[in-house]
Amino acid sequence: MKKTTIAMLALLALPAVSFAKSISVTDISLQGAENKIMKIADNHDAEYTITGASSGNFVRMTAVLHNIQDVSGLGRKN
Repeated sequence: MKKTTIAMLALLALPAVSFAKSISVTDISLQGAENKIMKIADNHDAEYTITGASSGNFVRMTAVLHNIQDVSGLGRKN
């Protein structure tokens, strides 16, 4: 009985679980890179936190998407 109750509580908690995904973009400017991240976050109904940026001939920016509602399309593109 105790195992069944624990299993039921675990199943009830599943919809409350949120997903997080790291992403990386490149652009010629900081603003352009952040705009790309913002667009990806908006497309997936997510919030984002920028975790790093580096520049040289181009800008590479990384971020973590939080509270992702739509995880489709976030896989690696070959």
